[in-house]
Amino acid sequence: MLGLAKRIGARFLLTSTSEVYGDPLQHPQVETYWGNVNPIGVRSCYDEGKRTAETLTMDYHRGANLEVRIARIFNTYGPRMCIDDGRVVSNFVAQALRKEPLTVYGDGKQTRSFQYVSDLVEGLMKLMEGEHIGPFNLGNPGEFTMLELAKVVQDTIDPEARIEFRPNTADDPHKRKPDISRAKELLGWEPKVPLHEGLPLMVTDFRKLSSGTRTNPLRQLVAFLNPHHVKVTHLFSLYDDITKMGRKGANDLDSFGGIYALWLLCTTRTKGHGCIRSS
Repeated sequence: MLGLAKRIGARFLLTSTSEVYGDPLQHPQVETYWGNVNPIGVRSCYDEGKRTAETLTMDYHRGANLEVRIARIFNTYGPRMCIDDGRVVSNFVAQALRKEPLTVYGDGKQTRSFQYVSDLVEGLMKLMEGEHIGPFNLGNPGEFTMLELAKVVQDTIDPEARIEFRPNTADDPHKRKPDISRAKELLGWEPKVPLHEGLPLMVTDFRKLSSGTRTNPLRQLVAFLNPHHVKVTHLFSLYDDITKMGRKGANDLDSFGGIYALWLLCTTRTKGHGCIRSS
């Protein structure tokens, strides 16, 4: 992807992650913190993979004069998530809707910060349209323990939902909270949607998915793109092929549709520059 961006003169967006901080010894985490990662742990392939991606991105910037932007994305939730993607918010919501116990690993005191998807998209757009490389923390500083998150899900869906405790996974970070001072100052960005407002919107979408009434995401995308005269009808055959693979295929395509839309928006709104996204 970096080589392609170099060849066509595109601005390259790396969607990195808060996982580069590992199990942080600094709280909240600022972009200058180098992190605390176990290089041979069960989670290290993801953490170190993202750290390597940041290194390569900056090498291309310094060595090939490639325009790059780096976002370190913290936990994000919202409509169009895969219902079985294994992330804690979607897990809790799916379990509550299915009348299953909410699975909490460890003692539930580990913390995370959850941002609504529209806040993240706004942050990415501001990053791509701005002149600052990054890295930038993009996340909501609101911090919740896993038990507090489970309580919010109970209050939103089913107050009678039970909580089931299970042994925690190895190397699970104890705390995670972004310091977004840099994004506020240089991008003019900060999240607007609190968890108690964003979660019900996600729940509504998951209910539609469970009942089979969720709208085909690619048809929504085509409706959005028609005024721009973009030819994307070939995507319909792709959608049909993937949905034949079952629910996972359709869920994967939801993510693909979102990435494709973001790419087109970046292409339109970066003053003629192309945009390549890597995650």
